[in-house]
Amino acid sequence: MAIAKQYLKTKPVCKVTFTVPAEEAKKVAVVGDFNNWNPKGSLLKKLKNGTFKGTFDLPKENSFEFKYIIDGEYVNDAQADRYQWNDFAGSENAVLEV
Repeated sequence: MAIAKQYLKTKPVCKVTFTVPAEEAKKVAVVGDFNNWNPKGSLLKKLKNGTFKGTFDLPKENSFEFKYIIDGEYVNDAQADRYQWNDFAGSENAVLEV
């Protein structure tokens, strides 16, 4: 898994690209604080090499808890900036700093 950040000079936005290698998966979505944990509209596109990829515009100078949903299972990103315990989920969430 990988996270790439591209900061825009003209807007207070960071383009964040999530890449998830999951050849066997049918669907991968990224959910978090930035989309109210709603997988609708946050599906990643499956590429020919079996990797799922998607780019989202997120407001700069924020931190967001997030997870991937890979075929219905919640998964953290090993490349996250840090992890934070979430009482509601009863587990750690990955955290993205932008």
